[in-house]
Amino acid sequence: MPQADILLETGTNELEVIEFFIDEGPERGHCTFGINVAKVLEVIESPGLAPQPGAPHPCFMGAIPLRGLVLPVLDLAVWLDIPRVPRKNEIILVTRFNERTTGFLATGVTLIHRVHWREVEPPHQALANLAGNCITGLIRLENRFIQLLDLEKIILELDADLSAGPRPVPQDRRLRALIVEDSGVMRQMLRDRLEEANFEVTLARNGQQALDILRDSGLATPDIVISDIEMPLMDGYTLTKTIKADPHLAATPVVLFSSLITDELRHRGVAVGADGQITKPQFANLADLARSLIASHERRRPDHA
Repeated sequence: MPQADILLETGTNELEVIEFFIDEGPERGHCTFGINVAKVLEVIESPGLAPQPGAPHPCFMGAIPLRGLVLPVLDLAVWLDIPRVPRKNEIILVTRFNERTTGFLATGVTLIHRVHWREVEPPHQALANLAGNCITGLIRLENRFIQLLDLEKIILELDADLSAGPRPVPQDRRLRALIVEDSGVMRQMLRDRLEEANFEVTLARNGQQALDILRDSGLATPDIVISDIEMPLMDGYTLTKTIKADPHLAATPVVLFSSLITDELRHRGVAVGADGQITKPQFANLADLARSLIASHERRRPDHA
């Protein structure tokens, strides 16, 4: 892909959202949600699954064959604790992120919207702080809101292996990290893991908030920035591109840490100047990667002895 095309796609602070809904019945109507199109492989018609007795979670609807895959299917309505009126021709969103392929049952799909991350409103802080919150942003349309779902939270809570792995070895030297992550559960996991490795951690909920922190002359510049990609107001690609274009910040290493980093999409992080990219299933390696990048940048500094 030509470099110009990569930069046009990446760092423009835009995303495409697939809008879908759950029918809660005639009195409550449709509840509307959205997820990043980049996470969706396809949308298929549900074969009419039923809850599985003895399933590890009530939302698990079993598994179906799909072109050589065994696709686990989760009922979003059960997970979200909202009613769903069964209908004919319900759909399954087949998603791929965190190196896992998962199906999510919903009533139907409406449209695909191309929006700017500035148009995505963060949830109110009181809601964002709730342990059970799985809404990462709101898109205001003419007559309704689309709620962006944190599907990663669902997968993390159902699959403990994603947060498992060896604990980091603390180092004598205290380093500073700025974590930029809109998911509350991931933000806390990152903070805990890096603090175990003797990092002093500052938190930001989106790229714009992170940039404000970085440009605050009263605050010490962090040794490293670790950023998600999908965030309201400013995404991780745009944040990285902005940091690398700022002469006062460009030397700060940036790691993109996201469920969307795949072999096919890794070029996007390279295009905006990310120093490292790591998928969320590689969570256990994050502290070591951060320390390695900091040491590498320090060795390249002109004043390094």
